[in-house]
Amino acid sequence: MIALVNQKGGVGKTTTALGLASAAWTRRTPSLVIDLDPQGNATTGLGLWAPDTNVDEALASDRPGVVASLAVPSGWPDDKGLPPKVVASTPALAGRERQLLSDPVGAQDRLRLALSGYQGLVLIDCPPSLGLLTINALFAADAALVVTEPSAWASDGVSEIMRTIGRVAARKPSGLRVAGVAVNRLARTRDSRYWNEQLIADHGNLVMPPVRLRAAVTEAAARSRPIHALPPRRGAAEACAEFDLLYDLVVGTPTPEDRNGL
Repeated sequence: MIALVNQKGGVGKTTTALGLASAAWTRRTPSLVIDLDPQGNATTGLGLWAPDTNVDEALASDRPGVVASLAVPSGWPDDKGLPPKVVASTPALAGRERQLLSDPVGAQDRLRLALSGYQGLVLIDCPPSLGLLTINALFAADAALVVTEPSAWASDGVSEIMRTIGRVAARKPSGLRVAGVAVNRLARTRDSRYWNEQLIADHGNLVMPPVRLRAAVTEAAARSRPIHALPPRRGAAEACAEFDLLYDLVVGTPTPEDRNGL
């Protein structure tokens, strides 16, 4: 289970989650995307509008493993790949965080409990904050993927989220590893290259090969389709290769249990 995190908005967490889900789609690897952002961009990017179930029900429940009953098929095509399942977002999440604050025991463990027993690749798209929704994702996940873009103060933001990940890891019996720093929207400008080099200088081998700024990535999200399903024009093909590499580095090769567990 991988939580995609950054307290800053607009850095491409959802884009990265959809790109990883698309890489799993084209490999026919079962996957589940949990949309914890009240804006719901991952939900619509996966082709779902107003589904009957949502992730707020998981956070409100005390039933272990309830996510299995809330996950629904995405709207992605099944002709060439295996569509992911989705636990959809809802605007009600905006109020859930305040309600969790009134829970003196286990407020941070709601999502972990809801995912109890779930096997396979799970991608958790977090909101742009370090509130209890993101903390729930970190307590549920095995790994955290920090998503950023090469811009001013990006390295400071990565350092801040790393400190939060470290604090959560210290409180989890199973620990929490950092899967890496995914650099999104690298442009062909001197400024973008400079900030990418700064990220590498500050965070070393944790910084992964970048996903470049391409129209094809935006097009795939706007059409609610996996980027691997776009016509293989140059930009789309290059973006697919970048997400495939990121997938290999973050997820690796699935085990038979991963393939059969969802």
